[in-house]
Amino acid sequence: MKPSHLALAIVEHQIDVLNPFNGTVVGTVADIGASQVPGLLEQGRNGARACAGLSRHGRARILEQAALNVERDALAFARLIVEEAGKTFKQAEKEVKRCVNTLKLSAQEARRNAGEVLPFDAYEGSESRQGWFSREPLGLIVAITPYNDPLNLVAHKLGPAIAGGNAVILKPSELAPLSALRLVRYLVEAGLPESVVTVATGGAELGKALVEAREVRMISFTGGFVTGERIARTAGLKKLAMDLGGNAPVIVMDDCDLEAAVESCLSGAFWAAGQNCIGTQRLLIQASIYAAFRERFVSQAQVLVTGDPMLASTDIGPMITLQAALNAEQVVTEALAQGAALLCGHRRQGSCYAATVLENVDHASRLWRDEVFAPVVVLQPFETLDEAIALANEPEYSLHAGIFTNDLATAMSAARRIEAGGVMINDSSDYRFDAMPFGGFKYGSLGREGVRFAYEEMTQPKVVCINTLGQVT
Repeated sequence: MKPSHLALAIVEHQIDVLNPFNGTVVGTVADIGASQVPGLLEQGRNGARACAGLSRHGRARILEQAALNVERDALAFARLIVEEAGKTFKQAEKEVKRCVNTLKLSAQEARRNAGEVLPFDAYEGSESRQGWFSREPLGLIVAITPYNDPLNLVAHKLGPAIAGGNAVILKPSELAPLSALRLVRYLVEAGLPESVVTVATGGAELGKALVEAREVRMISFTGGFVTGERIARTAGLKKLAMDLGGNAPVIVMDDCDLEAAVESCLSGAFWAAGQNCIGTQRLLIQASIYAAFRERFVSQAQVLVTGDPMLASTDIGPMITLQAALNAEQVVTEALAQGAALLCGHRRQGSCYAATVLENVDHASRLWRDEVFAPVVVLQPFETLDEAIALANEPEYSLHAGIFTNDLATAMSAARRIEAGGVMINDSSDYRFDAMPFGGFKYGSLGREGVRFAYEEMTQPKVVCINTLGQVT
């Protein structure tokens, strides 16, 4: 692909994008340095004018056409996700479908969420006034996306931003940038002016320079806490929206459908090799069914096939890099040294790490306290709902949680008391619908994704008030 929409000068270096399973080169992208940020910003300024000048129906039409074209070429997108991110083909196909839905939802937002009439005459002294507020673009947004959903998480930045009339400088993960580049190409082919989305591939220095740029009006970041804190310290006076990590708990009550809970929690724990910010990490199981749940869960986890993500028989593909797999292995090794019991897994072959289940994990360990972002899950018994909720709320940050129960009062009590951005009842923590608000509670919680909510983060209200005093009889 000719990178005509990459605002580049002379690019001296390139980044090889590697297949996480076999290490082969899938593609190359430019390694853009901080010195080229002025050029990126100039293209962003042009893009902001171009997108703001598009009518709402024009933005919607572009997003809808791009969605149709992605849907048409879904198999090609899925193959690319498998090659660069290591998801299994089934998982990649689902991500493509979600991307299509995200773009369609964004088109709907462009058409419907234009503002509201304000009832000025509802307030004494304003009887002669009438008016409205409109939703106007912020201008230039920097979007930074991770490797684990290399297509749909990009769509969650670009779709609402374009719907709102903004320009975007997109910095995808250098580990998996190819799906993002293809999506931008499809948007341009659907009619989006090339300057509206500028793709900047590169490392930390590029990201720092973009974040610091004064004319950037918003940073939309999905990634880890360390990078998120660094961005918050250096961004200056601009809007921040951050989707950071999780350490998702799922509570399994003794009145639930046990088989359904096991099946859902297996998917929640091991989908995308556990590289999922709302993936189930801590399974809290009521003591009276703990043994039965453990037996079923472990027996099914043991037969999950880890390996080549292109094979239909594979359940768990590789982690994104060898180092990521080594890090997961180390966290589990530490937990075992602190007294945890291994129920299955803890086997690594290259970048592939088998589905791993532990119990008796020390609550001071990294495995209990921090996001592991790997196919690793902890089982923990509890006696009462109060105890389960206390355990669920222990970490200082949270995104999603889940509870399995057939008792409505229990479900609603848990939903009210669990400190999380979303509580899934009779679903594992990893359920997400792209229209719902998505974000964290407690430490590091900044803003919300989900198309409507991201659109509103990426626009600003402008009030128009008309005083008709002396003009209307």
